[in-house]
Amino acid sequence: MAGSIGETVLGDYLCTVDFHVAGGILALGTSPFGERRIGYVTGGSFAGPRLSGMVLPGGGNWSVAGRLDDDRSVGTMDARAIWQTNDGALIHVSYGGRSVIPDDVRAEFADPARAGAVDPARYYLRIAPVFETAHPGYAWLNGILAIGVGERTDQGARHRLYTVR
Repeated sequence: MAGSIGETVLGDYLCTVDFHVAGGILALGTSPFGERRIGYVTGGSFAGPRLSGMVLPGGGNWSVAGRLDDDRSVGTMDARAIWQTNDGALIHVSYGGRSVIPDDVRAEFADPARAGAVDPARYYLRIAPVFETAHPGYAWLNGILAIGVGERTDQGARHRLYTVR
């Protein structure tokens, strides 16, 4: 059946975004709701067929982590950032997401020499960004949802974004 929910929903490649998180993650500790961590976005860049530019400093990710089972942690994301395209348009990006990190991978992330070198196939990092802009040249972003497949880098996180049909 055409258009059924079971069909592939992944659409076109949108862009790859690198979020820089200088200064590390601020861990607030474990509350009754989980382990709260905050990462301050200090910059970055994005590039794709229809939009390219820089991630402006000032955004952040307010995440909560807990245990999925005996050897893996699970986390949620609540992130906001402002992108500025190469032609000056401002785009507000917000996203939620999910991570599943095995304990051995988390230990490698804690080692500065290994943090950005861990094979992303060993962990799960996915986001669902939405966009808001007043710029007419990018108004099409206001009507899409994207899916991001992510990985840790030496400077923060990289996500390859695809539209959802």
